Amino acid sequence: MTRHSFAAMMFVFGIASTGLGGCAYDAPRDAMIGQTTEPYTLDSGDRLRVNVFGQPDLSGEFSVDGSGNIAIPLIPPVAAGGLTTNELQASIADALSRTLLRNPNVSVQVTEFRPFFILGEVMKAGQYPFVNGMTVQSAVAIAGGFSYRANQNNVHVTRKQGDRLVEIDLPTGAPVRPGDTILVKERYF
Repeated sequence: MTRHSFAAMMFVFGIASTGLGGCAYDAPRDAMIGQTTEPYTLDSGDRLRVNVFGQPDLSGEFSVDGSGNIAIPLIPPVAAGGLTTNELQASIADALSRTLLRNPNVSVQVTEFRPFFILGEVMKAGQYPFVNGMTVQSAVAIAGGFSYRANQNNVHVTRKQGDRLVEIDLPTGAPVRPGDTILVKERYF
């Protein structure tokens, strides 16, 4: 093998391994984008409508407080943080059946999602109400658009998953979830 063919082979190997390395970084981003199909879990800041059928005094709108609980009349606070609406329905029905009612029929709906936050190179950084179907690009539009220094291709998103925070860079077409913190970075020339 000549020196030139060895160098050419190493060049091709380097290009191939660089391409494979790039694929490894796309996997977490793709997984993060795909996780928007997971059931929505409740957290502080969500507003809920709880209906206990046949019991208007126990029904109403409640907010998930800072400790992840909701306070429904006549029963102790019910843990809601980290639960889906179906799981919360079962938890409320269980609490009611232990103290007040026989076979309660409970429904829970989210009336207002917790807000998202946007920081960095946008015109009006801050906290904004979440809208279903929102993408990073629509979140930026709500914040007044990109500043002239903004990197308009990717943003940094911090998202709570379970009991941990996950940080990832996403394209502007990626979906936003309630409670996300979006950081629009400065571009470099």
